[in-house]
Amino acid sequence: MDPSSCPFCHLEVPSSELEWHANSHFEVEDEDEQLARDLEFAQQLALAPSSPPSSSSMNSQAISDLPISRCDAQISMEEKVSSLIALQTRTTFYEIEHGLMALLRDCLESERGNTTSIVSGYIDHFQSIPSEDVGWGCGWRNIQMLSSHLLMQRHKAREVLFGGSGFVPDIPSLQRWLEIAWEKGFDELGSDHFANNIYGSKKWIGTTECAALFRSFGLRARIVDFGPKELESFYPLLPGSSLGKEVKRIHNGGKRKAIQVCGPMDRYLLARNHDVSQASSSGDEKSGCSSIPLGGDSLGSISNENLGNKFTRNSKGHQVLIDWIWNYFSDKKFTKSGNCQVVVSDKTPLYFQHDGHSRTVVGIQVKHQHNGIQQHNLLILDPGHRTADLERSLKQKVGWQKFIKRGVHTLKKPQYQLCYIDTGIANREEVELLKTIESVFLEF
Repeated sequence: MDPSSCPFCHLEVPSSELEWHANSHFEVEDEDEQLARDLEFAQQLALAPSSPPSSSSMNSQAISDLPISRCDAQISMEEKVSSLIALQTRTTFYEIEHGLMALLRDCLESERGNTTSIVSGYIDHFQSIPSEDVGWGCGWRNIQMLSSHLLMQRHKAREVLFGGSGFVPDIPSLQRWLEIAWEKGFDELGSDHFANNIYGSKKWIGTTECAALFRSFGLRARIVDFGPKELESFYPLLPGSSLGKEVKRIHNGGKRKAIQVCGPMDRYLLARNHDVSQASSSGDEKSGCSSIPLGGDSLGSISNENLGNKFTRNSKGHQVLIDWIWNYFSDKKFTKSGNCQVVVSDKTPLYFQHDGHSRTVVGIQVKHQHNGIQQHNLLILDPGHRTADLERSLKQKVGWQKFIKRGVHTLKKPQYQLCYIDTGIANREEVELLKTIESVFLEF
């Protein structure tokens, strides 16, 4: 049997044992177990018939489930990242002909009435698949949606994301990238919550895992929290939470340290329902709109100030969330499309987290009524929806609103979190700061 060279330790091992040996570099075991395993290999090699050396490399398909969570001084971070880049798998998904956002823009432009919609430029829809991730994978699907936008719309992000592969990885590959982020020191408290291990699990993730993953590539992922005053006693549990006053702090090893974002938002909420399925969100959050006047500038006179720090809380209830999203998408650069009812923003979509589910906000619509009242709809992609059904409704322009539109009155959760990606790539010094994840809090 021809031996093959291990790409990590360069030991010549029988080809039939190569996959097992390579995986052993990443498994969590104690030193005695590793020594015993090395001894067993040495004995196998001693008994194996001699043959000429071979330069064959690992088959990436054969070890597509290679875990990389082990912290081993013998395996450098560079080697782990290099291995993951080579072995990660491109995700498969239902591609919509002519592009999802092009179909959505066409539908929005065909609507009657005095409306203005602001949308992201490009994004693919990734649905949860019953045989793979229904009930737990919505967070990963939203990360895939944001990734599809970044890879298409931002050249610099494309160069750094997933080792410059240029494609959106599947969920197991994303899980390995998150473990790499944790091992690099991003969101240590979140890593501790998951025991530094997420690969192969069905554990729910949230906004902070999304932020940690993107930050590990040098992207400036930011988090914004929204919640009511009545839950103020819970805010100290929320990372970086403050009402524009003093940041809550905790004592840690004799040092004062700002609270960090740690793990999915779900575990901080008063009411938790672990049986909520991904598709259940459409029950209370059907298409609709609010009748509360928009607080802030109108389209064309949007302030370019930092929204996280300069937002004025002059509206009530969940309208604060709607106003923030309107200002976010209408800020800075945008281009008008078609008959000018639709504006294309250069902003990334938003990872939209609430108790039990997460979705992706791709835009917002306002309808101007004769009485001066403005009605708003969030434009949302839900991983719980089938992409083929979404495509059919958009092409036929029938029933697409129930898939996409969500009004203020549907926002019934007590707390929400958003994650967005600022422009640019962080330098080395800033990357170190990005390892501590904090959030801006806005009161409902």
